[in-house]
Amino acid sequence: MDLFDKFKIWVLLVCLISQLGHGFYLPGSYPHKHGIGDALSVKVNSLTSIETEIPYSYYSMPFCKPQEGVKDSAENLGELLMGDRIENSPYRFKMHTNETDIFLCKTSPLSADEFKTLKKRIDEMYQVNLILDNLPAIRYTQKETYLLRWTGYPLGAKVQDAYYVFNHLKFTVLVHKYEETNVARVMGTGDAAEMIPTVGSPVSDIPGYMVVGFEVIPCSVRHNAESVKNLKMYGKYPNEITCDPGAVGMAVEDGDSVAFTYEVSFVESDIKWPSRWDAYLKMEGAKVHWFSILNSLMVITFLAGIVFVILLRTVRRDLTRYEELDKEAQAQMNEELSGWKLVVADVFRAPTNASLLCVMVGDGVQILGMAVVTILFAALGFMSPASRGTLVTGMLFSYTILGIAAGYVAVRLWRTIGCGEKTGWASVSWKAACFFPGIAFLILTTLNFLLWGSHSTGAIPFSLFVILILLWFCISVPLTMVGGYFGAKAPHIEYPVRTNQIPREIPAQKYPSWLLVLGAGTLPFGTLFIELFFIMSSIWMGRVYYVFGFLFIVLILLVVVCAEVSLVLTYMHLCVEDWKWWWKSFFASGSVAIYIFLYSVNYLVFDLKSLSGPVSATLYLGYSLFMVLAIMLATGTVGFLSSFWFVHYLFSSVKLD
Repeated sequence: MDLFDKFKIWVLLVCLISQLGHGFYLPGSYPHKHGIGDALSVKVNSLTSIETEIPYSYYSMPFCKPQEGVKDSAENLGELLMGDRIENSPYRFKMHTNETDIFLCKTSPLSADEFKTLKKRIDEMYQVNLILDNLPAIRYTQKETYLLRWTGYPLGAKVQDAYYVFNHLKFTVLVHKYEETNVARVMGTGDAAEMIPTVGSPVSDIPGYMVVGFEVIPCSVRHNAESVKNLKMYGKYPNEITCDPGAVGMAVEDGDSVAFTYEVSFVESDIKWPSRWDAYLKMEGAKVHWFSILNSLMVITFLAGIVFVILLRTVRRDLTRYEELDKEAQAQMNEELSGWKLVVADVFRAPTNASLLCVMVGDGVQILGMAVVTILFAALGFMSPASRGTLVTGMLFSYTILGIAAGYVAVRLWRTIGCGEKTGWASVSWKAACFFPGIAFLILTTLNFLLWGSHSTGAIPFSLFVILILLWFCISVPLTMVGGYFGAKAPHIEYPVRTNQIPREIPAQKYPSWLLVLGAGTLPFGTLFIELFFIMSSIWMGRVYYVFGFLFIVLILLVVVCAEVSLVLTYMHLCVEDWKWWWKSFFASGSVAIYIFLYSVNYLVFDLKSLSGPVSATLYLGYSLFMVLAIMLATGTVGFLSSFWFVHYLFSSVKLD
């Protein structure tokens, strides 16, 4: 096969992939064709609240259960870790068939404990989450001139010390006529999709529809006890039910029974399948946020560029002036002048706790690589909100695989600091494999006990704990050891200058050097604090985060700014003859984690005012601590590696005897 034939094959593959991309919606599931009258199954997810951040099972409340019994839907690792528990529900629709006044069930009389729990969940503003064809139920409310969008609907309401339950649901299903393509026809109901080639086969004349929207209006209706006495599930309620979302009628007391009903209407919509998630991704005032973020990025880039240019000019002037002198003048200059040139025999002296530094840098490379890979794939559309749980699953998978990079970097840096010493590389690899995962495991296990005690679906099941431990010790640890092996085989980085046996005394400083190091984190924090608001809102306020393309740009800018800030701080320390730059270069950029944690506390106090209970606050602070630890390792690694390259380049450019 010649080169031209290979080229034609590659062109054909690219065209095929492009055609597939146009034929289907890449991020989510494939379109499902439903004929008129086909059954549509509604599923339920965990009950959630922004006031507690503790999810609970749908059937922990006195709701109607399906006739075939409660069954779990297929869940991936990410869904389980995020606390999603998707189960079947008793709600049944028929495609393009409007139905009204459908009786569902009448619950048993509420016990004292059930009534107490129900009141507590209503006070904590828990939302009921329903799913149809992978679309969460969305609710619209009018507030002045704004149309607010909510996913799910409230469990109930409290009016003048009385508790009301929303026991009648008015569903609206938006459908779009199915459009055949020349690539494939996708049929089926439920989660699975069957792909049948249509090339050469006749197109069916039977009309089919796709679900492109799912809306719900909850109502509280007082049903006649005698009317529902002999009704069976899915029977016709004898009287017309009027759904008024602005009024409440079903007050509950201890010992009461609750009757549930629903109605559904189908509306043909111009919304096409690839655009059906747009309603969930719209944000009010988005332009203001975009302009604000863009302005911050431009300012930070401009300031960082100025600092970088000044640094280059200063270093180049010092080098030029130093190298233009003869050896005698250089020796005299060394005696008379102070600065980075005087620490030439100490600048590569091994730092204290060198092994810990190597481990932290290795773990930082692993975390940073995971962030880059995950955000890049999410920006390309492979981890959209339509694919529930794939984002967390992708993060876990990429982190596990990148253990090989952590071991390689940690061992090679350890060998460089030890001037090529090979013994002990296995110990460094083992520490790199266990340092960050061990801390994360400790934090998450502690928080998991709190969730277990609250009987929350957010608690990680024991079986999942076993799976995570197996992933850690059977995949991540061996890959880290393999990376360490290659790091031990790779040549270490040679220092350009020799190190004296007796360390040089560091002159007294006018101000503590660590104060400058901690303050350096403000500049990297300025590049991401607006984007951080969107991320925090997505995690804690139930909003959908989707601007991964912009987040990838912010990540790149953050890496550049961290490198420049650490580099500048390292140069400033060397100029005052402070040769202990190793740890300071790490924390110069890693100190951004302190400001992110302070921002998290500020977000808890001012934006999550309704967060109630010590358990909820502990969960919030615990997850925030876990997040800032990962950010510190990633940003600190960027700062250290850039400073190491700068110091190595600086002293290899000077001709010193």
